[in-house]
Amino acid sequence: MRAFRVYTTCAAAIVLFNVPTARAASSTSQGKISVTQVQSMLDRAAANATARQVMMAYLAGVGETAGVLMDQAKGRSQASRLNCRRRLAIDEALVQAALARASTADNPGETPATPLIVGELLKRAECEIR
Repeated sequence: MRAFRVYTTCAAAIVLFNVPTARAASSTSQGKISVTQVQSMLDRAAANATARQVMMAYLAGVGETAGVLMDQAKGRSQASRLNCRRRLAIDEALVQAALARASTADNPGETPATPLIVGELLKRAECEIR
């Protein structure tokens, strides 16, 4: 059931990123959601309801997937040492900080945003593997 929910949420985010009225920058050449794409939607979200819905769907998918993966990791004997001091929580400040991690030397149009957001999510929740 969890896998279905994760795939459904991710599929919704992919479909929503293709909504014509809130068209974002293109994905990476590998089809991953880019830093440029997320920044574009984030910039539009305040004034555009469709862009806001796109961001909510994408971030909900990222957060839910990260939570499911952590639950799965905790259930395995070797990864049971995974510990977070705080709850996982995504907000605009976290996303902006994650996008800022993409160095200016990197091509933001070719840099996948999701790993940066998940990394910042785990950092802010003070997660560690012992």
